[in-house]
Amino acid sequence: MKAIALVVSALLLASAPLKSADPRPGPTKGEGIFDRGNLLAWCVVPFDAKKRGPEERALMLHRLGFSRFAYDWRAKDIPTFDAEVAALTRQKIELFAWWFPTTAEKPEARTILDVCQRHGIHPQLWVTGGGAPTPTPELHAQRLEQEVERIKKIVLLARPQRCTVHLYNHNGWFGNPENQIAVIQRLREQGLNDVGMVYNFSHGHLDIADFPQIWKRIQPYVVVVNITGMVPDGEKKLMPPSQGDHELEMMRIIQLSGWRGPVGLIAEQGGDAEVTLSHGLQGTEWLRRELQAAGSGGPRPQFPSGADQAR
Repeated sequence: MKAIALVVSALLLASAPLKSADPRPGPTKGEGIFDRGNLLAWCVVPFDAKKRGPEERALMLHRLGFSRFAYDWRAKDIPTFDAEVAALTRQKIELFAWWFPTTAEKPEARTILDVCQRHGIHPQLWVTGGGAPTPTPELHAQRLEQEVERIKKIVLLARPQRCTVHLYNHNGWFGNPENQIAVIQRLREQGLNDVGMVYNFSHGHLDIADFPQIWKRIQPYVVVVNITGMVPDGEKKLMPPSQGDHELEMMRIIQLSGWRGPVGLIAEQGGDAEVTLSHGLQGTEWLRRELQAAGSGGPRPQFPSGADQAR
């Protein structure tokens, strides 16, 4: 009887709906999704014209009031991984997410997890992919199985360190929300229920026209939303939130849906990351006020033309 009970419990767990792919909460009761404690800084390290090191970067994030940081790195930064975590810890900033290699076999994957173990941290791991469109159902099914296997290996590698793995929509086949949902659902069928999605406005400009329907589909899986200004041709450039034509309505849809996860501000525009992130903060404050009551934000923030830089 005990064996039967265990089997039934396992089946129920595997089939349970994915309420939250990550155990960490979003805003507390009474907070809004644009309140400072719910915001995180992202895409900072490779795009900062001042080339700050770990200590300078942590101080800069502290000055801006960030308490969460998503770590985007390059090969040159590997020797300073430990210093990055230590500097953030001194400033009481959580290393909330870590840009992770695309395969479990890459040596950097093990290096990152070893750093997490040494420092006792458990960041989200953001994983991307690419790939051309699949023109036939057979090729689509083949690609799906390949991607499920790739992500599964990363999940199993990260599980002992209690790091959750989330799919990052960075264009290509893998960046398509429907394909990401298919990968997550196949993983759930195999009992891996803690994989979610990181939805990036900057890679979702083609979603603008159908965003209400797209959001309804992806909302149960999304753990973080990274926002930018949104215009139909926005794949060609990045702009702070509040500077586009569609991000206000997109965030209204997200807020009305009841989703309350963390919101990321990106510094991928380049220039001084402190200036770029401060523009993001001003832009999200304008969005917050406009979502409360139309017109209460006043005029849109005005930023120097250099803030919107071509990729």
